[in-house]
Amino acid sequence: MIASLTGIVEHVSLDRAVINVGGVGYLVHATPGTLARLRHGEAAMVFTTMVVREESMTLYGFADDDERDLFETAQSVSGVGPRIALAVLAVHTPDAVRLAVHTQDVKALTRVPGIGPKVAQRILLELGGKLGAPHGDGQAAAAPATRGDQREKVVEALVGLGYPVKVADDAVGRVLTDAGTETVAEADVAATLRATLRMLGGRRG
Repeated sequence: MIASLTGIVEHVSLDRAVINVGGVGYLVHATPGTLARLRHGEAAMVFTTMVVREESMTLYGFADDDERDLFETAQSVSGVGPRIALAVLAVHTPDAVRLAVHTQDVKALTRVPGIGPKVAQRILLELGGKLGAPHGDGQAAAAPATRGDQREKVVEALVGLGYPVKVADDAVGRVLTDAGTETVAEADVAATLRATLRMLGGRRG
């Protein structure tokens, strides 16, 4: 198994990146939050896991091994494949998922696009005892601002997930208003995206 990749970022899109390692370009699927950390032409390291199917081998990348472990564990649930497991991590941090399972919070999981009440209840049932207790309050720690406004990057990520531009832009605006700010720092892209997805709750229009 390819457990991690360290190389130069050749390409970044809304749902995947290409990382060149020793002259070989690896296509890695990841959440918008993980991809927001990558910069074209710069060195990067991502934790990875490979999903092997009869017709394909797909590499998935993560910001840390906690995300990777949750991605793999989530797929032990009946009816949950890589797409839904990755969507869970696009909306929630691993600790937020642990908190949802620990408190049996169906509503938190139904905020994830593609997860309805029945699947959410199955996840809570089948992951009980597998993830351990949450380490904190389930929220991502705030990071210091490093560059200019990245609001458009959050909107683009939402559009890539299927939301209309106006719905995405309005939702990001509401999240920023609630947070008492008008801009998104580069280090806050992932947290802002997760907060917006939680607000939207899977709605597409």
